[in-house]
Amino acid sequence: MVKSMTGYGRGEDTVNGCTITVELRSVNNRYLDCNVRIPRLYLFAEEAVKARVQSVISRGKVDVFVTMDSAGAGQVRVTVNRAAADGYHAALKELAELYGLSDDFSVSLLSRFPEVLLAEKAEEDVEQRARDICAVLDKALADFDGMRTREGQRLQEDILARAAAIEEKVALVEARSPQTVAEYRARLEERMSEVLANTQLEPARILTEAAIFADKVAVDEETVRLRSHIAQLRELLSRGGAVGRKLDFLIQEFNREANTIGSKCSDIDIARQVVDIKAEIEKIREQVQNIE
Repeated sequence: MVKSMTGYGRGEDTVNGCTITVELRSVNNRYLDCNVRIPRLYLFAEEAVKARVQSVISRGKVDVFVTMDSAGAGQVRVTVNRAAADGYHAALKELAELYGLSDDFSVSLLSRFPEVLLAEKAEEDVEQRARDICAVLDKALADFDGMRTREGQRLQEDILARAAAIEEKVALVEARSPQTVAEYRARLEERMSEVLANTQLEPARILTEAAIFADKVAVDEETVRLRSHIAQLRELLSRGGAVGRKLDFLIQEFNREANTIGSKCSDIDIARQVVDIKAEIEKIREQVQNIE
């Protein structure tokens, strides 16, 4: 199954006391361009995130947004600064003795002085945290991949329908092409009869001229190649995977054959079919631009 390059996915989970949210968004791009936006404190996980994305996605401009909520109590450690507390306690006792005051200070009073209580963020296991982020990323990638697959299915169905329409028009060109030679021969005989009047026409000369014209306007090779390209298009779509670049190149070959048919044939009916074929090819080309 082919996949679209455009998509969106989201994953969220609470792991080891931290709520992690990962969102992915992608648009068309010739190559893979992955940009990760992650809180500065967790930049150590950026390369792991990019590596995981690259293992799943081969083309497209992908933006990854990582948000972290680690406000849990387990993330903060509070300790007593003994040196500062001892200093404040001694100073308070000295004040009480010096001025004959009652010794009425309490723990709550002492704890209000600067630097007595120290709040520190607990040291994190960066490798474990990177694994946590990647685990949530996998959920977002699964959601993202599901959306791309559904869109890819729609693209494939539309492309195959247009390829079938091109085949129908190619069949009309193939049926009409021999008729143009016969009509040319009839017109040639009529014109030569008018010019030569009572002179007997040489059948060999007529056949030669008709053969030259038939060779000049023959599109058998082009229609055979065009049918071969359509078969290859179907094969690539059925194979699935990252076939977008190959399809893009193949559509260029479609255009080349259609242009050659158009340049060879001056018949108005064939010209109409060629215009329709090129219109379908252009629509397929637009769709192929969305395939990974």
